[in-house]
Amino acid sequence: MSRALRVGNCSGFYGDRFSAMREQLEGGALDVLTGDYLAELTMLILGKDTMKDPSLGYARTFVRQLEDCLGLALERGVKIVSNAGGLNPAGLAERVREVARGLGLDAAVAHVEGDDLRPLGLFDGALTANAYLGGFGIASALAAEADVVVTGRVTDASLVVGPAVAHHGWSPTSYDELAGAVVAGHVVECGAQATGGNFSGFRQLVRDGMDPARPLGFPVAEVAADGSSVITKHDGTGGAVTVDTVTSQLLYEIQTTRYLNPDVTVRLDTVRLTQEGPDRVAISGVEGEEPPERLKVCVNELGGFRNQVEFVLTGLDVEEKAAWVREQLTPSLTAAEVTWSRASAPPPDADTEEGASVLLRCSVMDPKPDPVGRAFTGPAVELALASYPGFTMTTPPQQPTPYGIYRPEYVDRSQVHHVVVHADGRREEIADPTDFSPVDPDAGRRTSPYPAPPDSLNRRMPLGSFVHARSGDKGGDANVGLWVANDGDPRREARATWLAKLMTPRRVRELVPEARELEVDVFVLPNLGGVNVVIHGLLGKGVAASTRFDPQAKGLGEWMRSRIVHIQEELT
Repeated sequence: MSRALRVGNCSGFYGDRFSAMREQLEGGALDVLTGDYLAELTMLILGKDTMKDPSLGYARTFVRQLEDCLGLALERGVKIVSNAGGLNPAGLAERVREVARGLGLDAAVAHVEGDDLRPLGLFDGALTANAYLGGFGIASALAAEADVVVTGRVTDASLVVGPAVAHHGWSPTSYDELAGAVVAGHVVECGAQATGGNFSGFRQLVRDGMDPARPLGFPVAEVAADGSSVITKHDGTGGAVTVDTVTSQLLYEIQTTRYLNPDVTVRLDTVRLTQEGPDRVAISGVEGEEPPERLKVCVNELGGFRNQVEFVLTGLDVEEKAAWVREQLTPSLTAAEVTWSRASAPPPDADTEEGASVLLRCSVMDPKPDPVGRAFTGPAVELALASYPGFTMTTPPQQPTPYGIYRPEYVDRSQVHHVVVHADGRREEIADPTDFSPVDPDAGRRTSPYPAPPDSLNRRMPLGSFVHARSGDKGGDANVGLWVANDGDPRREARATWLAKLMTPRRVRELVPEARELEVDVFVLPNLGGVNVVIHGLLGKGVAASTRFDPQAKGLGEWMRSRIVHIQEELT
């Protein structure tokens, strides 16, 4: 049996900590170092780059990181695997070769392509249209001794699946092993989110000795031959790896209990987490099934132009002030979409002016720039001496900015050609799977009310008294993972049962009133002591087009934790 493969991550998004690549290479032993640079919004950003210069379309910071670290990676025998190729993996591969030559290094550079479906003309008006590919193309490139593999839009987890397939020799039907690697890849794909970042239990980590002033270390996955893994980080780095930090990332943006990947369908309700030691969490028991028959496609199109102004309302009569400025500005607005935020009164007798102030935001969107340009900002500014008392704005007038609209699509695998271009120029097409899973879209869904105990003998407390949360976006949907803290409390199992009973779609709508007219799904994950909540359509047409205060729903989970619920006395 082959030894465990040590796979590190040095990037969770385009713009993550630049020094992380060197930190991971110097911090301890690795076999492979991965970097995830792509998200739905990133594909839109890269698409705009190609409109200015067709030779771009990749994450340029990755090139600068390699200029600093490629020699070190080759010296230490660490393979580099990244999806930084974005819309132009071939262009990035050539750029990496130029970097290697400039440094006097001999690096074998391969790339994976075939995800870009724009040439097929399947989606009218698409700025980008990229199918999510699996990990077998990466595996083939590594098996052919590539030192660096860059890809376009593979799934984030494929950056770990591919190296694990190459190292352990798994076949396309090694479903449990592949599923385990997908889970490991999903946990490390967002970098420091697995080591304490964006974690609602950060205060406990500090109480346990984490230095809050120290940069968080990036995660490492040790992937075994049977697909089980251990999530850890280099010794001496900041942050912490606990069952809760891993659960937090595991529940991030997953939607149902069936996690669909191009290579395998992962049964998330089989995942088991165990604290194996300090900063070491074991993932085991993961079961996989045949992959889905069709491939998901990330489609972005230009939606038009947007702009906004923010008015500062201070002191008394805030709601009346907001109503007045709305009445004054509205007749001048010609944009196709106008959205006003809600202004609530600040706390009484605030001891600072800022504390006595609230913001009123007016957002506008239109297919053309003119209605959201001077035609919008001019009338707003002209109210400066002719509106509510204390009138001021947070910024000077801004120019219109273009926005994009994201939508998921699905295509038959026959329309996608998953191709590896090896370091020697040889092209290899990766075969499609032959067996597929008839995935039940209702699997794990809460389809009938599961009422919480009656409110008698209960205490009114914040949901977050012992419940953690992690939230984010999936296109226009918001995803919130909620689970009971693994703090050693003997009441944890009873608390988890209470949480599963509490979180019905109806209760979610009560906690998030803006979801009252939206479809809500709740999926129970008993092994993790939690639930996953999907609020469909909360984010409108996706992050780039959303006028919501929190367009990516990053703070939604924390808001839900702050809401007051009835908790049984014996659980508090």
